[in-house]
Amino acid sequence: MDNPSSISKFKILVATLLLSSLISPSVSEIIFQDRFEDGWQSRWVKSDWKRSEGKAGNFKHTAGKWSGDPDDKGIQTSSDAKHFAISAKIPEFSNRNRTLVLQYSLKLEQDIECGGGYIKLLSGYVNQKKFGGDTPYSLMFGPDICGTQKKKLHVILSYQGQNYPIKKELECETDKLTHFYTFILRPDASYSVLIDGRERDSGSMYTDWDILPPPKIKAVNAKKPADWDDKEYIDDPNHVKPEGYESIPRQIPDPKAKKPDTWDEDEDGIWKPPRVPNPAYKGPWKSKKIKNPNYKGKWKIPWIDNPEFEDDPDLYVLKPIKYVGIEVWQVKAGSVFDNVLICDEPEYAKQVVQEVFSNREIEKEAFEEAQKEIKAREEEEARRASEEGERRKRDRQDRYRDGHHRRRRDDMDDYHDEL
Repeated sequence: MDNPSSISKFKILVATLLLSSLISPSVSEIIFQDRFEDGWQSRWVKSDWKRSEGKAGNFKHTAGKWSGDPDDKGIQTSSDAKHFAISAKIPEFSNRNRTLVLQYSLKLEQDIECGGGYIKLLSGYVNQKKFGGDTPYSLMFGPDICGTQKKKLHVILSYQGQNYPIKKELECETDKLTHFYTFILRPDASYSVLIDGRERDSGSMYTDWDILPPPKIKAVNAKKPADWDDKEYIDDPNHVKPEGYESIPRQIPDPKAKKPDTWDEDEDGIWKPPRVPNPAYKGPWKSKKIKNPNYKGKWKIPWIDNPEFEDDPDLYVLKPIKYVGIEVWQVKAGSVFDNVLICDEPEYAKQVVQEVFSNREIEKEAFEEAQKEIKAREEEEARRASEEGERRKRDRQDRYRDGHHRRRRDDMDDYHDEL
């Protein structure tokens, strides 16, 4: 440390650390991150749930049929109409006084029809070989698709042993490209849902889950005060109806009309000119309207403190997390799960999205090329099926003609024999 250059470097290092501590008083932490590189099997345990019934499916390690990087592999559901369950043990952590970020990517290569694509955070002891749909969880997040109507994005939180789904109708993506799903939960019980790094929705646990009674309720027994003036406009007191206004007739005799020369009063009666609209008649009297100086606005039932509400400052705190798991049922398999991340820094999660999406255009091109190949294969199969149908049709026609000719020859032979 006596070396001047060493001392200088040490001073720079200390200054940098001090500056960093001033800028960011808390150090961000990556609690768990898995991009399913080689050796992923040592971190994840496949469950035997449903295996004895023959209903358990397996994951395969692959980048899928199209990807931005063939070497960037995830785990893909690989057999139709199966249950898939897999989990990884992670360093135990609590989100008390810290932001929780859960993020992963999902690519639905199949026409999923009906199936889940969500992920779970688990607390307490979990027998990973028996992990399944009945295993309690603290958080469940991700897509659940069934048909064209249900494209739900689940956000289910556990509180005191009971699961509470978010009340909002959040929708997931349904195309066949990679999408990132991110859930952020903060110590003030606010949350954000991001898709592909962009906020899709946000709010508070107090309002968007029916966990606690609402802090405020409407005073249903309240009545509008007798002196409440809710008329926005009133008649202008200075606008007075002119004298004789009501006696102005709607119609008057046409002043331009003339009695026809052929009119005979003895035969035709007394001639009366036709009536026309009176230009002096302005319709029924209407008083001019002005702003009401006593207007108090539309009366609304007031909100009052809910006597049944009891705040829980730890509402946002999940039970200590020990595992992350994927447990889904799919009619058609083919979903690729990847880039699982649990941390306390939303900005780092965004960096992961940007890094993977640097190959986004390559993935789109690979997908489009795969679709062209599928279309070409389907057209070729349709052409072969058509040709085969035509061939069978010709064979039937040939057999019919051959049979017809044979029958005619046999008939002729019989005729000659009789002669």
